[in-house]
Amino acid sequence: MRLLLVTSHTEPSPQAIPLAAAFLKSALAASPVADAVDIVLCDLFANDDVAACVDKILAVEPEAVGFSLYLWNRDQCRAIMLSLRQLRPALVLFAGGPETTADPAGLLAGSACDFVVCGEGEQAICAAVARLLAGGDVAGIPGVVTRDQSFPHTVALVPELDSVPSPYLSGILPLVDGGGGLWQHSRGCDYACDYCFDTLGQRGVRRFSVERLAAELDLFVASRIAQVFVLDSTFNRDMARAKTLLRLIRDKAPHIHFHFEVRSEFIDEEMAELFAAITCSLQIGLQSADPRVLKNVGRIFNREGFVSRIMLLNEAGAVFGFDLIYGLPGDTLEGFAMSLDFAFDCYPNHLDIFPLAVLPGTRLAARAGEWGLEHLPSPPYTLLRSATMDEGALATARGVATACDIFFSRGKAVAWFNAVVRSLGMRPAGFLGHFWERLSQRHGAGVTERAFTDEQIWQLQRSFLEELFSAEGVAHLLPVALDLVDYHHLFAVALMTVPPELPTDRELATEDLLGRPFVLAPSARLARFHYEIFDLLESGEPDLEEFADCFSPTGSWAVIYPRAGEVFTESIDERLHALLEELDGCRPAREAAEAAGMEPAAAAAFLEFAAAEGIVTLIS
Repeated sequence: MRLLLVTSHTEPSPQAIPLAAAFLKSALAASPVADAVDIVLCDLFANDDVAACVDKILAVEPEAVGFSLYLWNRDQCRAIMLSLRQLRPALVLFAGGPETTADPAGLLAGSACDFVVCGEGEQAICAAVARLLAGGDVAGIPGVVTRDQSFPHTVALVPELDSVPSPYLSGILPLVDGGGGLWQHSRGCDYACDYCFDTLGQRGVRRFSVERLAAELDLFVASRIAQVFVLDSTFNRDMARAKTLLRLIRDKAPHIHFHFEVRSEFIDEEMAELFAAITCSLQIGLQSADPRVLKNVGRIFNREGFVSRIMLLNEAGAVFGFDLIYGLPGDTLEGFAMSLDFAFDCYPNHLDIFPLAVLPGTRLAARAGEWGLEHLPSPPYTLLRSATMDEGALATARGVATACDIFFSRGKAVAWFNAVVRSLGMRPAGFLGHFWERLSQRHGAGVTERAFTDEQIWQLQRSFLEELFSAEGVAHLLPVALDLVDYHHLFAVALMTVPPELPTDRELATEDLLGRPFVLAPSARLARFHYEIFDLLESGEPDLEEFADCFSPTGSWAVIYPRAGEVFTESIDERLHALLEELDGCRPAREAAEAAGMEPAAAAAFLEFAAAEGIVTLIS
């Protein structure tokens, strides 16, 4: 039997890895039916044309096709299955994943599926394939739901996770140099938030052994991947185990960037320092800062405890962000603004803000009428209105969320946002509301962060601040604000660029530097500031009024550039800045020095330094 396992990803990215399908293939490859089944993994994307997807699937000539169903691909996969059924009536079609586990009856009623798998599919798929190979019926297999089955149904679980071979260690899921990896440490969740179906059919967490994870980590390192997304609902729930894994990462993989989902309750000083010691970012599910709203969905919030643990992350220098949900039962527009302001007071590196999705199969969906929650009946199940937030309030919250995506997260504003907003006498939610009003008036209410490049967002920030500082009567503080905006934008750009290959000291010593053409390295950025930039940087998070009172806007010039994995800032005088601007890659550096009004000896000395640092490059 040729079995095709289909995964439709949201978009091409380092996270577009068919891990669930690879686990199924690993289980089948180690099962008694391994020799009788040829398993092929097929990757699609959510925006792919359905007809093209069908052609790609049929080109493999499968006898059975399984789909991993998620919120973002449910409708597409159902359309593909319907076409496959019409073109190849004898094909066995089935599906698994979160959508089937949450709504098996709805999925079966609205698709061409022969059966669905609820829960974890490794054991269920091995049993189902064995039945199909023997010409039997899959009905009755734990976790398998067929069209003629009555409900409720069973949810399949794998008790011993290490019994499923690793898709990475078995070579089923190849790793790409510079690419990404999805890393599953455990399955299940200890919590039961009403809006989530992670705990459907189960409670508690089962974990892969540390020994297996260490072997996978060794493979990640050997394969030279760049980033890893850890899939645990709460990576740090078992604090001792989390610290063991963080030490392994620190010792084995300091160059790989890791993404973790964590809860604040399980962060102590040691863990905060371990997170800061590796290259990583943390995502923390705040959702709301209103304890009454969180209680409505089965969550508990201790404001003082939350703040104290987040401060440990800030003190250690760990990178973290928050998730926020607007539209939870009992939430209001004012409550959402309060939660947003609270989040900013904790100095996150980014914020991800979502509308409530009333997912099928959750306790929240069962109680939707009680809370007056009206929502889309199909993916993405987004809230349309509630008893406490009407369409207008939700639209306003959505606009503020978009403003946050653009101005704060994409705008790399973490280092200066609070200081700039505070200098205007505003709170973050109000500031972002003003920005959204301006943005939507000029670009339409449907605009998203995808409409803008990073350079365009930088200019949006500058022009908005120019207008707002003037309107609020604090125009004298604008130069400080713009210096902060400009510096951190240029720093972020330099951080993301690849520095040039550096010449050796011997190569530089034998060159007639003034006789050769140079050009500013593509990774270097020139900047002009109103204030001496190092005075501003050394002030930490400045009070703009105090800074403007203490320092004069005498102007400064700088070059910002990456080298050896870090970003450096060199404050230079105006003539050196002019020299770098004059380098055009065509004429000898001597002519550029003359145009900049520099003595040849001084220009040669600076060019030697600049070439050695990767600020300029020689043109051969």
